[in-house]
Amino acid sequence: MGRVAIMYCLNRMQVWNYVNSPYCPQYHKEKKEEREKHTRKSSLVCILYFGWSKRMSYNNPNTGSGSRTGRLEFGRTHVVRPKGTHQATIVWLHGLGDKGSSWSQLLETLPLPNIKWICPTAPSRPVALFGGFPCTAWFDMGDISEDAPDDMEGLDASAAHVANLLSTEPADIKLGVGGFSMGAATALYSATCRVLGQYGNGNPYTVNLSAIVSLSGWLPCSRTLRNRMERSREASRHAASLPILICHGTGDDVVAHKHGEKSAQTLSAAGFQNLMFRTYNGLGHYTIPEETDELCTWLTASLGLEGSRSY
Repeated sequence: MGRVAIMYCLNRMQVWNYVNSPYCPQYHKEKKEEREKHTRKSSLVCILYFGWSKRMSYNNPNTGSGSRTGRLEFGRTHVVRPKGTHQATIVWLHGLGDKGSSWSQLLETLPLPNIKWICPTAPSRPVALFGGFPCTAWFDMGDISEDAPDDMEGLDASAAHVANLLSTEPADIKLGVGGFSMGAATALYSATCRVLGQYGNGNPYTVNLSAIVSLSGWLPCSRTLRNRMERSREASRHAASLPILICHGTGDDVVAHKHGEKSAQTLSAAGFQNLMFRTYNGLGHYTIPEETDELCTWLTASLGLEGSRSY
């Protein structure tokens, strides 16, 4: 990749980092008109960039999965300690190109004093979507569609990292996984590993998850899920009882609303009966107070937490 292309990619990566962090325009102290203008501009750049990056990945035959380039090191993990009685621990996964600290700052402000939040940072790897340019990513991806190949090695590695973070929690603590965008995709993949009792590579998955949250995400490996579920009564039983919350905005220009909706439909058809899908009209690829309020209410009820209150 030439120098001009690299600089172009770096500039667009700054936009991607922004729309994949929790700091949406609604959280800024700008005037309403300025926020709306900034949101439109970011969305437009993302649309243009996605078209450019797809052409790059299709035209570069040497672009491969980042997870196959050798052992990848996960970045820094940020922990938000519970302010009240510790009842649950949730690993929260950031979006593509972001880092754990972005979400730990937001999660710390939520009125959920009984939850411990663990916010890891994905390893930096070449990503096909960006023409092989490296950035923090839970797995490699070239496009979001049912026909796109899934990076099973990367998905398994990230799901195993999440499971390892949860494995040392006390036995009486309820466990969960949530995330935004690519992090949400990894959380949903972890849900399938939990009910099937194994990773995609066949290794056992032993963590007992009690809640899954997906904000602006999608379901990887959706093509084969139903067939795999039908081969196991035990998987169907686990799926029926696992609470899942999926939230998506109709104005999302990065991960289209249809992907979140189709993911919810696929999971429901596969036997995930305790699933709630929420649509937010006009919401782009970021979060808003209305969505985080829904998240708090849902987690409190699904995990049986003590009444939430502000701190």
